[in-house]
Amino acid sequence: MIHAISQSIARFQPGTASRRGYRKLPSTPVWPAPVILSIQIGILVCIVAFWEIGARLGVIDAFFWSQPSAIWATAKIFFTTGSAFTDIAFTFRSTLLGFFFGTLIGSALGLSFWWSKNYAAVVQPFIICFESLPKLALAPLVVLVFGMGLSSKVAIAIALTVVVSTLTAYAGVKALDRDSERLFYSLGASRWQVFTKFVVPACLPWIISVLRINIGLALTGSIVGEFISSQYGLGRTILYAGQTYEIALVWVAVAVLSALSIAMYVAVSWLETWLRKGVVH
Repeated sequence: MIHAISQSIARFQPGTASRRGYRKLPSTPVWPAPVILSIQIGILVCIVAFWEIGARLGVIDAFFWSQPSAIWATAKIFFTTGSAFTDIAFTFRSTLLGFFFGTLIGSALGLSFWWSKNYAAVVQPFIICFESLPKLALAPLVVLVFGMGLSSKVAIAIALTVVVSTLTAYAGVKALDRDSERLFYSLGASRWQVFTKFVVPACLPWIISVLRINIGLALTGSIVGEFISSQYGLGRTILYAGQTYEIALVWVAVAVLSALSIAMYVAVSWLETWLRKGVVH
């Protein structure tokens, strides 16, 4: 048996695989970024071309789905004579404010659980209960309380982001290295010094990891608030266009909203990378 084991070990010694003709693990070559971008653009062009041709031939119902040429014409009107930039700015502001305050408040609340296990045990069930509530169903009440302006949209965005940040920060607190914490105390550090010099830096990677999720949730909250009641915003434009059967305008607003979400996601991804480098160094 020992001889069989030694033979098995020798079979996997460095250089043995090449001598005996063993194959390496298969690897897929990584395409360059321009190639991937070209393929993505090609897919998009094919979809738009099929959409336009299908609408012109009657295969696709242009009344319900519109067509790219009509959408392009509506987009030019929307950006030249419409309230495009006002709506974009309104949605962007509410999303950004909801994302910032929701992440800040939630992270601070999650980190505060480190100070007392009893406090955490008392508050945590309420956090879980609030997380399970259909917060979007409370949007009409939020609009009624905070009004039709920016405040109600920011409040809904905060409601969607604060719990995720709280639970993520609390997960970081529970994952702390207790031996390192004891070392700080043994060196004479106060609780506040341990919190600022050890707890917060150790939990920062957890807080950073939730940024991409929160930007999407904040945008969702802003749009839902605009659906309920608003004078401006891309959500209001989509709702108005749907009610008046201006399907081309719906697609224009959706396209602008998609571009805005991608831009904010890329910005948050860059911010996350920058913060991670700062944490590491």
